[in-house]
Amino acid sequence: MSSLLLDTLLADIKAAMKAQNPDMLSALRMLHSQIKDATTNAGKDPTDEAVAVIVAKAIKQRTDSFEQFQAAARADLADKEQREIEWFRKYQPQQLDAAAIEVLVRKAIADTGAAGKKDMGKVMQALMPQVKGRSDGKLVNQIVQTLLG
Repeated sequence: MSSLLLDTLLADIKAAMKAQNPDMLSALRMLHSQIKDATTNAGKDPTDEAVAVIVAKAIKQRTDSFEQFQAAARADLADKEQREIEWFRKYQPQQLDAAAIEVLVRKAIADTGAAGKKDMGKVMQALMPQVKGRSDGKLVNQIVQTLLG
């Protein structure tokens, strides 16, 4: 099984080579390497879902680095991380907004019969497969806490 996202990434790597854009080329090659390590080198097929999970992880890492560089007043490095985040978003499925996540959380709460914060684990377990790669885990966690609160 092939991944349309991976095919797009490989085409973009070629385009970055032709455009002689070394920053983009380096970032995309690094992302491709992470995808290859987690899929092909691990004996798994690179599916769109697997690629999306790896892309989400890469974006989260860069977001954390961006925040740290901002706090350290390193605008040059923060800008680099921000550019990479924008390039990587192309390989990420459409992200859920807070309202869509809230609808899914309410459904998960009803399905699991959760009554309070003590049932948060059950709700998260039911919810995460539905939102994996399509939303930030922190946001999902906050919404679950608010609704169970």
